[in-house]
Amino acid sequence: MSDLSAFLNEQMNNPEFAQEYNAVQPEMDAIRSMIKARKSQNLTQKQLAELVGIDQGDISKLENGLRNPTIQLLKRIADSMNMTLKIEFIPKPQNNKKKI
Repeated sequence: MSDLSAFLNEQMNNPEFAQEYNAVQPEMDAIRSMIKARKSQNLTQKQLAELVGIDQGDISKLENGLRNPTIQLLKRIADSMNMTLKIEFIPKPQNNKKKI
């Protein structure tokens, strides 16, 4: 286990940290997915931006979590890489802690 993983696991014991971490997790998953898709196509941010019709700086802001994309923009990005955008709802894991 890496030092970062160990640190994260330790921090997840703090309920406030865990709540905030879980709140941003979907956004982080989307960012990682977009970066992975771009790199799988061997595209630079500039090349992807040209395909999508936006500035490279906008791709950078998206990938760094500084801009929240619309579903329409995510679809344009996926289409430009000949991919399909998939958004799904997944049940949350059951919390085994009993409320008092």
